[in-house]
Amino acid sequence: MRSKIIPILTSIVFAIFLISTTVKITLNFRPLYYFDINYLKITEEVNMDKADIKRNYDVLIDYLQPSYKGELEFPSLPMSEAGRIHFIDVKNIFIFFEYLMWITLFISLAGIIYLVIQKNYIVFKYTAIMLFALPIIFIIPFLIDFNFVFTLFHKIAFTNDYWLFDPDTDPVILILPERYFMHCALLMLILVTIYSAILVFLYRFLVTRYIKSKGAEN
Repeated sequence: MRSKIIPILTSIVFAIFLISTTVKITLNFRPLYYFDINYLKITEEVNMDKADIKRNYDVLIDYLQPSYKGELEFPSLPMSEAGRIHFIDVKNIFIFFEYLMWITLFISLAGIIYLVIQKNYIVFKYTAIMLFALPIIFIIPFLIDFNFVFTLFHKIAFTNDYWLFDPDTDPVILILPERYFMHCALLMLILVTIYSAILVFLYRFLVTRYIKSKGAEN
């Protein structure tokens, strides 16, 4: 029983760690937004040039970093108190994922080291399966009705309706179109798929090497 429980639990924790890293990578992958400024024609939605949009976006991303301790102040955009509270809530979500990432890193690392010493590589296969299932589960709803998924996420993640921005009081919403968040979600799914592929390759490589080493001994 123990030989089955440890790999399964380690795989779950390892999968959570990898998902947490995709959140962090996506938050910090600013080139995606810079690309979307042109691709989504964001400059046409607001009376701002590209450089000014990037400055305001960069200030927001800097603020959302778990290590940032200052207040959020946009260079050229007003912000309501409700908007300020919402971004505090968003920051807290990223802080949660930061803690989750580090905690699951150490737990999964301990489990993986233990299993690898035992020549038990199934943890990589289990984790790959878990990760591979995520794109399959989520890609169809995203493609069918991303707005529904986007709205549902906000209703689950937040205890208030401050995420329903009024462009007149919080024009930052105009430079953060829904399609940009869809691209962020797709980036996360791509990263998860890449992780899964790497783990499958690693599992096959380690198992093949182990079989060859056992054959050489015989």
